[in-house]
Amino acid sequence: MAPVTFWAAPRQYITWAARNKPAILWSLAIGSCGPLIVAVVPALRERFGDPNRQQIPLTYPVPKGPRQIPQGYDD
Repeated sequence: MAPVTFWAAPRQYITWAARNKPAILWSLAIGSCGPLIVAVVPALRERFGDPNRQQIPLTYPVPKGPRQIPQGYDD
């Protein structure tokens, strides 16, 4: 059976890919579930009591006031 293009005969292509290229077929099948997971999982987390976490700080807070230089560490 010769490979066919997906748009010409989708059902025939899927059966051909399941026999000859199963890794590609299953990676596409699992990858297509990604948008569904992104939409469903946050709602389930909130329902089970796991709130969103605080955002990780991206900068170091600058202390207020003059800088105190430590003493006793000179060479």
